[in-house]
Amino acid sequence: MSIQSINPFNGQVLKTFESFDNKRISEAIDQTYNAFLLWKNTDLHERAARMYKMAGLLEENKKYYGGIITIEMGKAIKESIAEVEKCSKVCYYYADNAARFLADEPLDPPHGNAWIHYNPLGPILAIMPWNFPFWQVFRFVAPALMAGNTALLKHASNVPQCALAIEEIVRLAGFPDSVFRTLLIGASKVEIVLNNPKVVAATLTGSENAGSNVAEIAGRNLKKTVLELGGSDPFIVLHDADLKKAAEFGAKARMINCGQSCIAGKRFIIEDAVFDEYLKLYSEQLDKLQEGDPLYSNTDLGPLARQDLAEELQKQVTTSLKKGATLLYGKVSSSITNAQFPPLIIGDAQPGTPAYDEEMFGPVAIFFRVKDMADALRIANDSQFGLGASVWTTDRNAIQYITDGIEVGAVYVNQMMFSDPSVPFGGIKRSGYGRELSHLGIREFTNQKTVWLAD
Repeated sequence: MSIQSINPFNGQVLKTFESFDNKRISEAIDQTYNAFLLWKNTDLHERAARMYKMAGLLEENKKYYGGIITIEMGKAIKESIAEVEKCSKVCYYYADNAARFLADEPLDPPHGNAWIHYNPLGPILAIMPWNFPFWQVFRFVAPALMAGNTALLKHASNVPQCALAIEEIVRLAGFPDSVFRTLLIGASKVEIVLNNPKVVAATLTGSENAGSNVAEIAGRNLKKTVLELGGSDPFIVLHDADLKKAAEFGAKARMINCGQSCIAGKRFIIEDAVFDEYLKLYSEQLDKLQEGDPLYSNTDLGPLARQDLAEELQKQVTTSLKKGATLLYGKVSSSITNAQFPPLIIGDAQPGTPAYDEEMFGPVAIFFRVKDMADALRIANDSQFGLGASVWTTDRNAIQYITDGIEVGAVYVNQMMFSDPSVPFGGIKRSGYGRELSHLGIREFTNQKTVWLAD
């Protein structure tokens, strides 16, 4: 079996790689486990030195690595470079803060002294998606390696060059051999990896089905998992919001990475009093977007990552329109011949249709007209997903009401939802469980060991 790297903009096959057979998988796991036995005892300052080196390599070579991202999954080059810069940032963050996050945490027992001591677990399997092919990996790798774990990467099959480039970066930064290994395997081989007793846990960012399958296999093996799955994030705009700013950031939130982001604002829930004005301002933002070759610096929207993804999105749109939804902006193509997909706004989506119930992974915004903040909260929570949310209002009571009542892992007020190394990231409901980033992220894959000394 082979794994192909294909440029989604022109369909060109860039490179072909042979996938690992079972023997090579087993050898890689053994090597990563042996590396863990040494790495777990490495001083934190020494780990940090390598992490600082890796951060510098990413920053110095951001255009080179950004180019690999763009040709392999279609992201606009300016966004790819920004993604690499963000990876550098997360490496610096954990190099700076890991010692503090992993320091013994005092407890208050009824007698004697007690504390929590954080030990690494071992080799962790990371199953990562194509939409942010560097960031998704580094936001796991930086805390995992700083905690003393080692890592095995099963990346999405359409970004093998990204996967191998990340392995090279870790090596160039001076980390010991096999502290991080890329496994060029398809989804069917994941069970083999998780069944291996030397692999102690798994993290996955991807679809609900993929997360469910991995959780099931890991559960049978009594191995911990962290899952970041789909999202259909609400973007709530109330009547007293700064509409111009909300429209500017709303369009950016939906169209970033050509709409292929789990935390993109997808469901725009707008109070009736300002709905028409907001639609006008939002549409004007979409009018400014430049579509084209993602390698051009002025391109805002490249193609979707694969043609089959464009076909699936087209099916979701047309099904929703046939069932009563209305097209508020853009033009629906009669057929899909490549991975390009135009920006669209859909209104009047009803329960039981893809636009209402499913995640739309591409540049399609769903607009809902609501009567007040209570109605907005009802629509926001009427979803199987619970990743993030954005709320736009200056009313303190509305902020309190919505942030308390909304069913998501994170809610951002008067700003678009985004991830940053300093704050926890993760969801609830069918958006997954566990947390990445911040102090919570580095502790997810540690043994939080209680130590109690008697008087």
